[in-house]
Parts: sequence; structure tokens; C-alpha cells
Amino acid sequence: MATTDLKTPPQTDQETYLNEIPNDVEMSLFDHLEELRQRIFYGLIAAVIGIIGCFVFVKPLVKWLQVPAQGVEFLQLAPGEFFFVSIKVAGYSGLLVSSPFILYQIIQFVLPGLTRRESRLLAPVVLGSSVLFFVGLAFAYWALIPAALQFFINYGSEVVAQSWSIDRYFEFILLLMFSTGLAFQIPIIQLILGFLGIVSSGQMLKGWRVIVLGSVILGAVLTPSTDPLTQSLLASAVLGLYFGGIGMVKLTGN
Repeated sequence: MATTDLKTPPQTDQETYLNEIPNDVEMSLFDHLEELRQRIFYGLIAAVIGIIGCFVFVKPLVKWLQVPAQGVEFLQLAPGEFFFVSIKVAGYSGLLVSSPFILYQIIQFVLPGLTRRESRLLAPVVLGSSVLFFVGLAFAYWALIPAALQFFINYGSEVVAQSWSIDRYFEFILLLMFSTGLAFQIPIIQLILGFLGIVSSGQMLKGWRVIVLGSVILGAVLTPSTDPLTQSLLASAVLGLYFGGIGMVKLTGN
């Protein structure tokens, strides 16, 4: 008597299943644009609420961001300088606070057009990207910024008094924190490239010499300071993330 194996579908059926778009519903261009408008509107509302909420508590945020510059006196060199600094800090913080909701709106817009194979990648990519971004912010706050500030303080301690413009200080640390958070997205980019079959883990490993040079250049470009310690720390972190990304791509079979 003939038996049918129901445990493992044929390879072609499995590939077809993974490449299908579940719940595929045809929408007109107008419907797509209308949904996009609504998603953007909801995201903007969330960003505005986040910014206003952070502006209410901006003074504790400012004091927390001043902690790495211990022993430095901050000056307001122009009328309203601290007010505009407060708006800047509230803007960055508000976008950060509202980013989960904004990200949710983006996912809800693109999800209906993804295949089952692509949908499986979406959750780990979003989660990994979010975690790495916040790890990058923490790395900049607790490692890069104190190292850079200590270098500048020690370098001129015997010649000049340490009195800094509060606007210039926040331009420095906010740029460094967010650029570091973006630099920490390297493993996610590697995973996507590996998943799409554009670059394999072996090819990534073969180009390590170029990556070493690129990490040094990236460290010099992303750090607003010119001290070698901060640039070396960021370059080392980029290298560690890159080789860690190779390991993750290899684990996925690519």
C-alpha cells in the first residue's frame, strides 16, 4: 500500500510558500498614498508629543548630559542660547522616545508587501537594530564622550580655564552619540546583505584589510573631536561589530 509523506513538503513547494505574499490585497496607487499619508501623520503626532514631553523635563536631561564633563563650567554666550539648546535636546530625546511608535507605523506600511521569507527577517532586524542603536548611545555616553572630554581637559589644563559654550558642548555630544548609534548598525546591514545573497560571510572575511582601513576612516569622520583616543575607541568598536556580524551571517548559513 502506497504511503504519502506529509512531514516534509517538496522543496519547490516550500520555496513557493516562502516566496508568497500572505493576505495579498490589491490596492490602488491612491489607496497606498492615502495610507502613507496617515502613517506619516501618526508618526509626526507621536514625534511632537515626545518632543513636548521631553521639553517639560529638559533640565534634568541637560544635567544628565553634562555629567561626563565634570569640573567644567558652562557658559551662555548669547541671549537665549540655553533655550535653543533645550529645544535641541528635547528634539533629539523626543524622537528617541517616539521612535518605537514611528517604527511600528513604518512596519505596518511595508509588511503587507513582504513575502513570508522577508517577514521572517523583519522581526530580528528591527529588534537587533533597536538594541544596537541604544547600545551605541550607551557606548558613546560612557566610553567615547568621557575619553574625548578628558583628553581636551588634560591637554589645556595648565594653560586655559575650562569654561565651555553650552551650545558647542551639546552639538559635540549629541552628534557623537547619534553617529555612534548609527555606526552600530553594521551587523544588521551585514545580515541583510547575507540574507539577500549579495555578500557571503566568506567574502566579508576576505575583505578584512579594507574594513580595518575603513573603520579608521569612519572613526575619524564620525567623531567630531580630533583626539586619537576617541577615534581609536570608535574604530575598535566598528571592527568588533563587523567581525561579530560575520559570525552572525555564518550562523545563518550564508
